[in-house]
Amino acid sequence: MNVPDPAQLEREIDFFLPIQIRFSDIDGYMHVNNGIYFNYFEHARAVFLDQVCQWDVMKIGCVVGRIEMDYFRPIHIDDTIKALVKCSRIGNSSFDLEQYLVGETKSGAQFTFAKSKCILVSVDMNTMKPMPLPENYRAKLQPKS
Repeated sequence: MNVPDPAQLEREIDFFLPIQIRFSDIDGYMHVNNGIYFNYFEHARAVFLDQVCQWDVMKIGCVVGRIEMDYFRPIHIDDTIKALVKCSRIGNSSFDLEQYLVGETKSGAQFTFAKSKCILVSVDMNTMKPMPLPENYRAKLQPKS
């Protein structure tokens, strides 16, 4: 499995969110439980949609259609991590967010800990059926040149 270089990812992706590792995230193996990674990515997606798109989920919903994740390295409680988020594809009613957990260990070594691809679908909040992605959100999701 090809592990992306964290320094290159940080140069290429504008949006990042520091992630606080909580004691309750740690499992019996003394690292962050694999299911918690989904929580980190979910939180980063929500903040990305709010801050980058000013997405009003009470008017137009945004639901997960598919999510996949690659785990590269365990995260430990004394690691410092952040989530990077970018839009990698925009369709009619759906779009893809590419996300990474990057950071450094207590010794200062830089790593990419995980990668996620999430397909999100805009939905009408009254019918919960897919609807075309509004132009104002579409424009804000476009990668910066």
